[in-house]
Amino acid sequence: MSISPNRNKEAQKVTIIGAILDTLLGFAKIIIGTAANSNALIADGIHSFSDLLTDFMVVIIFHFSHDEPDDEHPWGHARFETIGTVFLGCVLIAVAGAMAFESIREFWTSSTIPTPGWPALLVALLSILSKEWIFRYTLAAGKRLKSDLLIANAWHSRTDAFSSIVVLFGILGAMAGYPWLDILAAVIVAAFVGKIGWDLTWNSIKELVDTALPEERVKELQEVVEEVNGIINVHHFKSRNMGSKSLLEMHIQVAPYCSASEGHWIGDAAVIKLLQRFDDIGHVIFHIDTYDDAEESYCRVLPLREEIEEAIAEHLHRYAPDIKDYHVTLHYLHDLIEIELKFDPKNIESLGEYSASALSEQMNESMQSLPWFSKLTIWCR
Repeated sequence: MSISPNRNKEAQKVTIIGAILDTLLGFAKIIIGTAANSNALIADGIHSFSDLLTDFMVVIIFHFSHDEPDDEHPWGHARFETIGTVFLGCVLIAVAGAMAFESIREFWTSSTIPTPGWPALLVALLSILSKEWIFRYTLAAGKRLKSDLLIANAWHSRTDAFSSIVVLFGILGAMAGYPWLDILAAVIVAAFVGKIGWDLTWNSIKELVDTALPEERVKELQEVVEEVNGIINVHHFKSRNMGSKSLLEMHIQVAPYCSASEGHWIGDAAVIKLLQRFDDIGHVIFHIDTYDDAEESYCRVLPLREEIEEAIAEHLHRYAPDIKDYHVTLHYLHDLIEIELKFDPKNIESLGEYSASALSEQMNESMQSLPWFSKLTIWCR
């Protein structure tokens, strides 16, 4: 399934708008924070520049992750998006650690903590409003494009809005005579950043080790498959994520006398229904069963066609040695095999002294000694 070029372009557009905003806010916070003696605002400025770094990373990753599958990456390049999210989370954790360390170090080493000025208050308020807007704008685009990376970047912007709220109260407290509140606000901002970084990293690592989709999601997918006429049950259901897409594998049980072509057609119908109902499914692999092999598999003990046809020819030769032209249909039913022989009507005289029903009776009696044999039916087509 190819990725629409419009998805890539729209994601880059959203990210570039966020990057411009982060650049302006980052410079404003650090410059005003330095001039107005606010450690919390300087820390928030570093947070904004970390947003800028991840914005550029999102643009680069989107470029590579949506390339078409090739010989080296037959499943596509969506995992680049996942790896990028891991890196994004690690960046946030590193930034959080640096921010917390610097704020705590200054608190213990400085004899006096300067009081922030009112320009720092205005910049913090401006940051809250602008970052909340870019969060909502990016999150809406991420949900529309089904991009975990874009959604992750939106929540990164939301942490900047939350941290700016903490900074606002820290500055207000410092201006009211409690200058240590500005330092505390900087540490809280670092905690915000670190928590989001950990969540992003952990969720992406779970995807990289092929963790299954949530149980309720799997149940919903199975129920859709079981709605298809001709499907008895679904088992051995496996799921995983790759970037913004879900990959599924399953065994579909159909009626034991269903032909191979009909069984495959029923499986295709199930895939189409899944794709119509869920637009985040990237690939579906299905295996058609005529019995529930979740309980037990007999493929190791039952013979294949060549051995069965040799047995049929041997027993048939005893009663109707002149019959050469017939078609064999095999039905594997759990631990036994049912056989259908179809004769051309013009070869009926080759049956000799036997009628079709009499030959069928003799063959069934003769082949009962075979451990895998169930019954044989003869048809004249």
